[in-house]
Amino acid sequence: MIVRSVAQSAQFSRSKMAKASLASGNQLFAGLNCFLPGQVHELHAHAGQDKLYMVLDGCGDVTVGDRRDRVGPGDLVLAREGEPHALENPGPENLVVLTVMAPPPGPRRRGNAGTGGT
Repeated sequence: MIVRSVAQSAQFSRSKMAKASLASGNQLFAGLNCFLPGQVHELHAHAGQDKLYMVLDGCGDVTVGDRRDRVGPGDLVLAREGEPHALENPGPENLVVLTVMAPPPGPRRRGNAGTGGT
């Protein structure tokens, strides 16, 4: 499977962070988290799942465990299984983040403390 022009798959919602699925296999999921200025993906954790964020467009404030930092295009963030993490777009531009989760979210997994996807 090849997914071209990944950032062009971004979708935005005025009410909350939007998600776009890109690819999923038996052991891995990839999608986009898309934030308008001011939107937040609140602090949460995933039991039995690791998550990578890679910033494609814009800048954001990320929290992983006790650490909070500003990230921008090309930056990679790892939240290990069970590690609390959050992402916020302080603006003024849109924020698009490639999100990779292993194993993938969904009914095939037992003990998913996450909220269905990215």
